[in-house]
Amino acid sequence: MRSAKHHKFDDYSTIEEILKNTKIPPMFKVRQHFNNDKIDDVAAETRKQLVESGVEDLVTENMRICLTGSSRGIANMNIVLRETASFFKDLGCIPFIIPAMGSHGGATVQGQMEILKGYGITEEFCGCPIISSMETVRLGYVEEDGEKLEVRIDKTASEADGIVVINRIKPHSAFRGPYESGLMKMLCIGLGKQEGADSLHRDGFGVFKTRIPLYGNFVRTHSKVLFGLGVIENAYDETNKIAVLRNEEIPEKEPELLKYAASLMPRVLVDETDVMVVRELGKDFSGSGMDPNISGTWSTPYGGGGLKHQKTAVLDLSELSYGNGLGVGQADTITLRFYNKLDFMEMYPNALTNTVFLPIKMAMVLRDDEMAIKGAIKTCNHFDPKNPKIVFFKNTSKMDEIYLSKAFWEEAKTISGLEILSEPEQLPFDKGGNLLIWNE
Repeated sequence: MRSAKHHKFDDYSTIEEILKNTKIPPMFKVRQHFNNDKIDDVAAETRKQLVESGVEDLVTENMRICLTGSSRGIANMNIVLRETASFFKDLGCIPFIIPAMGSHGGATVQGQMEILKGYGITEEFCGCPIISSMETVRLGYVEEDGEKLEVRIDKTASEADGIVVINRIKPHSAFRGPYESGLMKMLCIGLGKQEGADSLHRDGFGVFKTRIPLYGNFVRTHSKVLFGLGVIENAYDETNKIAVLRNEEIPEKEPELLKYAASLMPRVLVDETDVMVVRELGKDFSGSGMDPNISGTWSTPYGGGGLKHQKTAVLDLSELSYGNGLGVGQADTITLRFYNKLDFMEMYPNALTNTVFLPIKMAMVLRDDEMAIKGAIKTCNHFDPKNPKIVFFKNTSKMDEIYLSKAFWEEAKTISGLEILSEPEQLPFDKGGNLLIWNE
């Protein structure tokens, strides 16, 4: 018997035989309608919010101002950073950007710079230097339940005359609390780099509800944080709101902004399916690769919600993930193409820091898109194999147009916000089993 260690996925004949009677049902395309309010001129709105907030009274000429660059694919973030840098330059200050992303980018200087570059956050575009370093300094200690916990901050940020935390505010993919993804989290995890993120994650996501504000408020009051700039997106990955919160306003106002962001989140407008097919996952869409608030693919027991499903087939990994396939562990089947893009040295520092291993465990690797989908269908239980329910979408940042299997046809006609765009028909595959939808 050939050892699995040396298996090169070169012979799928046995799998083909097992799946020969498994059929992919006809699918139809639908458009999901959500709140589509957006800011048309992000540059002008950024400047407007900065001016109207009166934060210019917080700075004097020649102050060095540190701006935070996130590892997420946030709409227009390069524009927001450029306009904020320009605002400070007009005041005679010296702005610069740092990658503020915990352990992402393989926890390396170059890896974090590459992530920013992939989002168009460059020195040329933003008009200011970008300084990448993994070096941190101890800011102090906080205490919770009698435990003394170290708080660290990026060394370059600590040496600035002022810090502006900039991030998207939205529900988190691993826990629930008054502060989830946003400014408070950026204060303690993003600015903390790998060492700071490691300290905060040590006791797991179960403590984040209290740990995030504990650490975040310590950083806020023990460093030179001037204000926060929060970005909120609509369901179509477009900028909906920009809010400037002074240092002392962050604890009070961020929870309400989080509630507002949650109200704009997209979702699948059917509640339950047998199989969920995801064209691609990626760190640019969610810290978990697929946002579980939509997909239901939770890696911890501290969140909840999203699409109920039995099996998940994920077909590809986004290019802007740079090999970080975090989330592959929530898939049941993946393609060989996806597997070959994985870079474990991009994934493992993330898992070793956040202490959650489920997202990096390996799904079943099948040859192509068609086989991965069939494998997910075949392994469902208590369903109609002749008419399985399947939901198929591109990624959790692109939820306006999705596909549903024929089993949803009558139900779809009754769902508010769902517009049927096509009749049920067989999905198109090429001769190699590659799906010819969203394959750019």
